[in-house]
Amino acid sequence: MFDVSFSELVVIFFVALLVIGPEKLPKVARTLGALAGRMQRYIAQVKEEVNRESRFQELQELQQEIQETVSKATSQVERSIHKSLEATSSALIEQDLGVENVSENAPKNAPSLEVLSLKKELLAKPPLKDRV
Repeated sequence: MFDVSFSELVVIFFVALLVIGPEKLPKVARTLGALAGRMQRYIAQVKEEVNRESRFQELQELQQEIQETVSKATSQVERSIHKSLEATSSALIEQDLGVENVSENAPKNAPSLEVLSLKKELLAKPPLKDRV
């Protein structure tokens, strides 16, 4: 902090000894030491406070980035689900329209889909003579 050499400290000590006197010098030295200690602790507290504020600011920025990423991902997933639901519902509507059109266009005496599927199953089985 201060560039003070040992020789300069010795000069300061002797000047203080002459000015203050030998009786009061120990008390003044203790007081100066206590003040220097307090100043060091205060500087350390200020540094810690500055570091804490800096870390807090970084954490806030990180939290904001995470929230933005989560909201983007959520909106993308919602859009994807919405598109899938639209595609599925339109496919179901087309399928329902196709079945209705087939049943509307079919002749009145035409067999139903259930009857046709049962016929298909029966035709797939071998005749009774071949089963035995």
